[in-house]
Amino acid sequence: MTGGPLRVEVSRDLCRGAGMCTLLAPEVFDQSDEGVVLLLDARPPAAVHAAVREAADQCPCAAITLHEPSTTTEFPGTP
Repeated sequence: MTGGPLRVEVSRDLCRGAGMCTLLAPEVFDQSDEGVVLLLDARPPAAVHAAVREAADQCPCAAITLHEPSTTTEFPGTP
């Protein structure tokens, strides 16, 4: 479960066409005719968040960036 919506960004400049993202999360990633990543859904549904996180972890070029709201709760007066 996530603390809020997941936002995905890709860098087509960093992508080298390994294709791990398309294998792990085909609902979110595809490849162009040149083999470069295409982002299909920048705000994927919660049902595929785990696959998207794995795709980002497995990307050998670090071409996938995930943005998630912090799940940390801060209380006033707490160091």
